[in-house]
Amino acid sequence: VQLVESGGGLVQAGGSLKLSCAASGTIFSIAFMAWYRQVPGRQRELVASQHGVGRTNYAEHVKGRFTISRDYAKNTVYLQMNSLKPEDTAVYYCNADVAESLWTRAANHWGQGTQVTVSS
Repeated sequence: VQLVESGGGLVQAGGSLKLSCAASGTIFSIAFMAWYRQVPGRQRELVASQHGVGRTNYAEHVKGRFTISRDYAKNTVYLQMNSLKPEDTAVYYCNADVAESLWTRAANHWGQGTQVTVSS
């Protein structure tokens, strides 16, 4: 299973970006997909997650600005980021629990990360 992120880049404060993460490979089900972010010298932190259908969770500092969504048919998760701030600058990582068959337990996977830079 591979998770491939896209959509990062450079944006001015107040602007928007939409990240995408597509899962590929042998996939039976994906119960959990999430976005994390990390800046140098700090721990990776959860930004937003989606469990099952419609159950979402957001970090306090992105509530009202970021929206996580999934396209179940495409095994893809998105992160719409609005009203971006310089402190949102980080490498954003996709994370997912993927089961490869009905009889195997889900395994956790990470994407390679995509850089988001917000200029002031």
